[in-house]
Formats: sequence, C-alpha cells, structure tokens
Amino acid sequence: MVAEALPSLEQRLEAFARAQGFAAFGITLADATCKSAERLNQWLAEGRHGGMIWMESRAGQRGSPKGLWPEVRSVIALGMSYAPGGDPLALAGHPDCGRISVYAQGSDYHDTVKKALKAVARWLVAEAPGADVKVFVDTAPVMEKPLAAAAGLGWQGKHTNLVSRDHGSWLFLGAIYTTLELTPEKPGRDRCGSCHACQDVCPTQAFPAPYQLDARRCISYLTIEHDGPIPVELRRAIGNHVYGCDDCLAVCPWNKFAETAHCHRAFLPRAELAAPALADLLELDDAGFRQVFAGSPIKRIGRNRMVRNAAIAAGNSGNPRLRARLAALVGDDSEMVADAAAWALAQLAE
Repeated sequence: MVAEALPSLEQRLEAFARAQGFAAFGITLADATCKSAERLNQWLAEGRHGGMIWMESRAGQRGSPKGLWPEVRSVIALGMSYAPGGDPLALAGHPDCGRISVYAQGSDYHDTVKKALKAVARWLVAEAPGADVKVFVDTAPVMEKPLAAAAGLGWQGKHTNLVSRDHGSWLFLGAIYTTLELTPEKPGRDRCGSCHACQDVCPTQAFPAPYQLDARRCISYLTIEHDGPIPVELRRAIGNHVYGCDDCLAVCPWNKFAETAHCHRAFLPRAELAAPALADLLELDDAGFRQVFAGSPIKRIGRNRMVRNAAIAAGNSGNPRLRARLAALVGDDSEMVADAAAWALAQLAE
C-alpha cells in the first residue's frame, strides 16, 4: 500500500490563505515582471500617469520586487473578492444619485486585506522558521496586477485591470514578498480574444489602444486622484460618477462568471453609499464628510473633492432643484468646488 504524499508547504499555505478570506491564490518568482517594468516606464514617459507623481518618483522600486527589496525570492499573490450582487451600471439611469464605485461602498479594503495578509505571513514564518516576509496592499510601489497575472490569478485585460476566469475583475489584490524560494504557478493566459466592450463603453475614451490606459482621461483618476478642477471638456462625460467608475469592468463578459458567494462580507455595500442623493452630497461640510465616510476608502479624498464631483454630477443631472445649493457653493472656500458649482449652474440654466 502506497502512502499518500503529505501536502506541500505551498498547498498548506494556500489552504490557510483561503481560510482567511482570500478567494484567489498564486505564487510567482520575484523576477517575473521585467516586461511590465518596460511598459511602466513607457507609460510614465508619455505622461499618462497624470498627477500621480509618486509613481514616477519610485518607478525603480515599482518596476521589480527586487528593486523594492533585494532579498525577495518569491511573491505570493492574493485576491479577495468584492463581487457585487447587482448591476454596477444601474444608477446610470438615475441622475439625481451619485455613482460610487463598487469597491468603495463597503469597508476600507486596506484594513481588511492587510489584516488577512499579516495572518498569512505569520503562518508562513511559523511554518518556515528563518523566512523573512513583507506584506503589501496598494500602499507601496508594488505592481500588484502584473504580479497577480504572473502568479496565475488571471491576466491583465484590455482595460489594464486583472481579469480572473472565476472572479472577473472584482478582486482586491495583495502581495506577500518572501525570502523563501517557493514553487511558482503558471502565468495566466490572456483570454480577451476579439472582445472590445471595455474600450467601447468608456465615457471619456481613456483607452488610446487595447491594454493601454491614459489616466488623465479616466473617471476613476479624475474623481479620486486628481486634486484640482476637472478639465471642462470631460465634465459632461463624467455623468453622475462621484467616486470612481466601474463601466469598463461592468461590461466585461468574464464578470458574468464572478460568484457573489465569494464576496467578503466586509465589502457588502453600506446603504448610505449604494445610491447617495446628490442633494445630500452637495450639503457636506468637513465634519459631515468625515461622519458619512468613516471607515470607507472614500475618506482619503476629503470633502472638497467629493463636493467638486457632486457639483459636476449635479450639472449633468438636468435637475433645476439643485440650483440653490450650487449657488451657495459658488462662494465656497475651495476654488475647485466653487469652479465646479459655477459650471454646474451654467449647465442647469441651459
């Protein structure tokens, strides 16, 4: 009688990671993203990162795991699902409501994912004494998407986001760097085929070509990262998006296969963030903003950007009942809020 082989360290690691709430798991070698570094440098050279100066200033560390930590030998790529239960495009037909990206309607993913990553890292160190580890979730110069693709979680689609056969694009990505040399997975294979739905749906035409993104035209960048007036020529196309945009993800055919059962409960939408009224968002002061968005990733953009976004959405709403609040914002202490309010009033006067 042949004895069954004991589970490998990698198999036991995966089982523990899944028990911590991760829906996707893979391993890659630390030098697996060389081509991605070339693409990053080209993207930066063309200025398509907009005002995200930190991407340029730490490009050397971002381009390769070893650039950030020379001792790293393997990368454990992990994904936590936030698959929505409804249609992310549903509010497109409700211009009096602000559209908030699915990922930001629940608890702050930084906290939830990092806590789980640390638990997995502690387990690994206990099982492999002497190993060193570092955990990352969206707050360090780490190219999570190329690493996840190299680790077999999926592939970077034509919208540049990771696409998984099982979870679509609804994955929060995290990474554990380790000095251990672990057995890598096969890289994910591109399965976009001839589909170009994500390219066609983008309201601001932020994709110069498949697999290329110009952040300066992306609604997610404009409503979250951009600190200043949103370019006038793009304001109409923003519609009622007030934080992020899911349009290119929502139309991807692979998202039909994403199982909401795998969604981590921490990311279930809060009622007040699922369909906020523009009238309420326009009323926010600093204290009100902090109260409404406590525990949400939205809190990082601050009151002024949110009210700026809401004012532009109000200008696109066609609702004259919003004029009074917009008129009050024309004198706002924030120049970008005042600018957006004045523009919105002009739209509603037409």
